[in-house]
Amino acid sequence: MIVTMAVGIWTQDTGGDGIPLVLIHPGWGDAEIWSPMLPALITRYRVIRYDNRGYGHSPAPAGPFSQVDDLRSVLDRAGVPAAAVVAHSGGGGTALAFALSAPERVSAIVLVAPGAEDYPWPADDPYVVQGGPLFAAKDRDGLIELGLRTWSAADPADPVARAQVSSAVTAFFATSGYSTPEPPVYGRLGEIAMPAVMVRGDLEYPMVIEAADRIAARIRGCRRVVIPGADHLLPLRAPAELTEIIVGHVG
Repeated sequence: MIVTMAVGIWTQDTGGDGIPLVLIHPGWGDAEIWSPMLPALITRYRVIRYDNRGYGHSPAPAGPFSQVDDLRSVLDRAGVPAAAVVAHSGGGGTALAFALSAPERVSAIVLVAPGAEDYPWPADDPYVVQGGPLFAAKDRDGLIELGLRTWSAADPADPVARAQVSSAVTAFFATSGYSTPEPPVYGRLGEIAMPAVMVRGDLEYPMVIEAADRIAARIRGCRRVVIPGADHLLPLRAPAELTEIIVGHVG
């Protein structure tokens, strides 16, 4: 297991000869969210996970940065020409933008409750309406509670979920104004040609259910899987089921 810190990105790489599998964490979490799945995944794949700038072990950015460029940098530093990509929530937008810009570098894609920056998010959704003022007021505790109510519906009291949401809120303030917009992807999803599957829980937040299903519907041949009893934090709620889906899809 090799851990590196380069260009402000903490990366963990299991090495080996298995199919490279890169894990992109959600906006409301960090790379630690994949830990319940790692023991099973590392027996089959060369697993690469990393913390986005300002998240988890990665320091706050000192200037503008691009999530898509950072993903490319992670793969380049690992010497990986192509990988299967598992991307959770907002990480899905990063994975899709990278797949559109460099399709030869993505062998397969697993979208876990995905979103995308240019998806037409409803401005009147309660999460959107509440989140903006809390962020503007720098109300850390309020954002944490909003995150738990929204994304941890199956178990709002789960301490692991709280740790993930708390880590994300810290990152929101650390990265504010530095992350550059991702390239538009929603109108180009029909161009995605690599094998794709979308996974979400049946307890997912309604706004994301609609977004994830609409994203999947626009990708040719994208299979859709719904896991009973799971909320947005699928790697915590259904690690075995999600691992099985990855193995069945990636090989």
